[in-house]
Amino acid sequence: MVKIAFFEISEQDKAFFRKNVNGSMVFYKERLSLKNIEKARGCEVVCISIYSKINKAVIDKLPSLKFIATRSTGYDHIDTRECRKRGIAVSNVPDYSNNAVAEHTFALILALFRNMKSVLKGVQERSKLSGAELKGKTIGVIGTGKIGMNVIRIAKGFGMKVIAYDINKNIKASHTIGFKYTSLDYLFRHADIITLHVPYTEKTHHLINKENINNIKKGSVIINTSRGRVIETQALIEALDKGILAGAGLDVLEYEEKPEECRRRFKRLFRMANVIVTPHIAACTREAMKRLREVTAKNINAFIRGKAINLV
Repeated sequence: MVKIAFFEISEQDKAFFRKNVNGSMVFYKERLSLKNIEKARGCEVVCISIYSKINKAVIDKLPSLKFIATRSTGYDHIDTRECRKRGIAVSNVPDYSNNAVAEHTFALILALFRNMKSVLKGVQERSKLSGAELKGKTIGVIGTGKIGMNVIRIAKGFGMKVIAYDINKNIKASHTIGFKYTSLDYLFRHADIITLHVPYTEKTHHLINKENINNIKKGSVIINTSRGRVIETQALIEALDKGILAGAGLDVLEYEEKPEECRRRFKRLFRMANVIVTPHIAACTREAMKRLREVTAKNINAFIRGKAINLV
């Protein structure tokens, strides 16, 4: 029977996988790292989430490893190049959170535009809680994959103008839904809201940075529900201090995998009244989590049968 080690696992996850995966399974709440690598030794399959970093050093310690199932769409936490060299297959879970992340994007936008942080802190004076409407505002969507497209559809429902940037343009969708592709610089200069929906790669590292953040339209807001390192956080803080940005809604941050270090580095950001930070929960809906478990189980079982699916 195939030996499988699950990491970053909840009791609900454990109960589901016990019923729906074929194999000899062990379950751990903690993330997989060099510190606890012995727990995965001898396993042919490891199932992880985004805070388990699978790099060459980890792979070196797992000579029996044949398959990695990540319970996520993104896989920047896995050295896929090294995996290919070793003949280790990697599967992800595409599309499970397209609606959830798009909806959370608008939860952050609405919370900023209607001063929800102040409301939750107990501010009662209506003069201090005057917000703004979304209708007629221009939203700039960076990344028009499935999540980005859902964001665009929701934005159109609010009566917003939509501009977008992507190196891979979906011209048919732009005509059908009704939005315009632009250059990144144009988007920065004209969007009232900038929202990021790109994977984390070498090319998207600090896509928004100290060199280009000053080009952003004064008084706009930034939303990030993709990956923390897509934004240079210190540059973001400085832009908020200078009033270039009116606010930010962040579900992801640099160094979020090390919460204490993240808060130490960016303590000023957490204290800002015009910044809302959520703990990487955009995908955390009951429906999305159900899909995540179901597809992960299918990925593992398919690999065991010799017919791997959702390979990256």
